[in-house]
Amino acid sequence: MNYLSTRGHPDRKRFCEILLEGLAPDGGLYLPETYPQVDTATLARWRALPYAELAFEILSLYIDDIPPVDLKAICAKTYTAEVFGTEEIVPLRELEDGVYLEALSNGPTLAFKDMAMQLLGNLFEYELARRGAELNILGATSGDTGSAAEYAMRGKKGVRVFMTSPDGRMSPFQQAQMFSLQDENIHNIAITGVFDDCQDIVKAVSNDLGFKRKYRIGTVNSINWARLLAQVVYYFAGYFQATAGNDKPVSFTVPSGNFGNVCAGHVARMMGLPIQTLVVATNENDVLDEFFRTGIYRVRGAVDTHETSSPSMDISKASNFERFVFDLVGRDATKLRQLFVEDLGLNGSFDLSADPAFKQAAERFGFKSGRSTHADRLATIRDTEKRFATLVDPHTADGLKAAREQLVPGVPMVVLETALPIKFAATLVEALGQEPERPKKFEGIEALPKRVVKLPADAEAVKAYIAENCD
Repeated sequence: MNYLSTRGHPDRKRFCEILLEGLAPDGGLYLPETYPQVDTATLARWRALPYAELAFEILSLYIDDIPPVDLKAICAKTYTAEVFGTEEIVPLRELEDGVYLEALSNGPTLAFKDMAMQLLGNLFEYELARRGAELNILGATSGDTGSAAEYAMRGKKGVRVFMTSPDGRMSPFQQAQMFSLQDENIHNIAITGVFDDCQDIVKAVSNDLGFKRKYRIGTVNSINWARLLAQVVYYFAGYFQATAGNDKPVSFTVPSGNFGNVCAGHVARMMGLPIQTLVVATNENDVLDEFFRTGIYRVRGAVDTHETSSPSMDISKASNFERFVFDLVGRDATKLRQLFVEDLGLNGSFDLSADPAFKQAAERFGFKSGRSTHADRLATIRDTEKRFATLVDPHTADGLKAAREQLVPGVPMVVLETALPIKFAATLVEALGQEPERPKKFEGIEALPKRVVKLPADAEAVKAYIAENCD
């Protein structure tokens, strides 16, 4: 299996090369040259597999430079009931007629990011040991990626983590999860700005090839293909649970800011998983919803990025969107560069509304979208608790609202849960007048000493900090 850049760089690379690399040398994102195809016989064979074995089967279609026995051991080490709370790993339950919740947040940091990050940590450790090398991970988080990465990389040999986050823009619980870690290989950097500033810094550093090579910079954001690939697995697992022995199609609704989670669904669908619709659920930062309604992709600056009660989706520049648009325009790298380098770079937007390709977003690729407000989230949280005795976090509430708007009779709608409610306690208190249950291991976490440095939204300042702390 070879991987190419969305922006047309001539090199083709193997999985373990891009695992440690992040962005392609031309600033593009890596994708496989072709998507492996899964037929009905294979789906039938996979249906009864435990999650770790299903993960091995799917990952082995994309990873041929790790011996199968080693890859299988990595999957078995990653996906255990001890780490994720249940034998199913991602248990599915029907919330109401036709609407299901897939639980993705029972890992170490109570968010869906653990599903991929735990695997990524084990892959990094394996490959670095094989090479006798070290890696400095630079990441950006709007809330959950950071803690998931840091918990996955704690104690991993040869790995340092430098995690940027928007200063004051995460929930107190999210901040405490990250900043209370005292491990020497974990560095938290609070950036004066919004998440998109953090993401821009990661891309700027990754595009400085000299610095990247000197300091062995890698990424854990979903621009890293390995992380997105790990997320493909739970679409298959959710499908098998929702269909219970038949081959009817299902739909998925995915709360989305950076497009990584739902892009994994796109990959699963391209492989042949019977997904009818992929619903992108956004909050007031509705860049993605605007595109799927109008064909116009218009990024916002920091001033126009709203601070909302579903803060992990307060994103106005969706990095992984480039992967989908690459497929949407027929994998035409020249056209992709025009859209993302020229139009987006110069004008802050591009317009596909008159392009025949735009119709395919829904007709061929199955995408629809929805938008929620703070009032919508509160109403959904109250309604879900009242009717089903179930607490959901505000991001999952965004998903439930969008899911109900796109229901089709006879087609199961699976909503991907994104985090446990305790991570956003203030919104749950506003909606219900009481705090959600807190796992014992996180009691008093907000009062713990914090280890964090504040820096301006400047890539050079972050590079200087990395250099100083890599000696």
